[in-house]
Amino acid sequence: MLIKKAVLQGIASGDIDLAFRCWKRPTVKQGGTLRTAIGVLAIESIEATTRQKITDDDSRRAGYASRSELLEGLSGRQGTVFRISLCLSGEDPRAALAQQQPTPEELVALDQRLRRLKWAIDVLRLIHRWPGRRAPDLADEFGLPTDRFKPRVRRLKEFGLTKSLKVGYELSPRGRCVLEHLERGPA
Repeated sequence: MLIKKAVLQGIASGDIDLAFRCWKRPTVKQGGTLRTAIGVLAIESIEATTRQKITDDDSRRAGYASRSELLEGLSGRQGTVFRISLCLSGEDPRAALAQQQPTPEELVALDQRLRRLKWAIDVLRLIHRWPGRRAPDLADEFGLPTDRFKPRVRRLKEFGLTKSLKVGYELSPRGRCVLEHLERGPA
């Protein structure tokens, strides 16, 4: 579920606590979470509804000036309309992980895991060499289409090794430490 930056800011401030989406089937579930640029969102409820049941109050709670503005945003979209109640539940744990220096045990485990991925060390080296470079440019240099390169970077982010910038990526402090360890040789 993609959420615009202005809407995320409204969720963070508490001004927005609803979202409406048209889907063939929901991409979030009640009780689930969603990681975003502002932190982790809690999905408090999700229910199928109709455009006719959306109220002016719902529209304001979803960050729209009016019901007609919200409906305009849904126009042309196929599928069932879903009303999603959400709130900010905390920081993205990857942000804290990215700042932590790995323990010796974590270094050994990361070394083994990243070497099994085969591509991981080369992606880390590429990001280290070109911080802030556009993902399509990095993907081209790596020899993959962008849509196949980005999931690899996201996987490294799960380990706290990379950080997304406004444009491109950079290694986190944890990522720099791990790359230095990997460059020294196998564990």
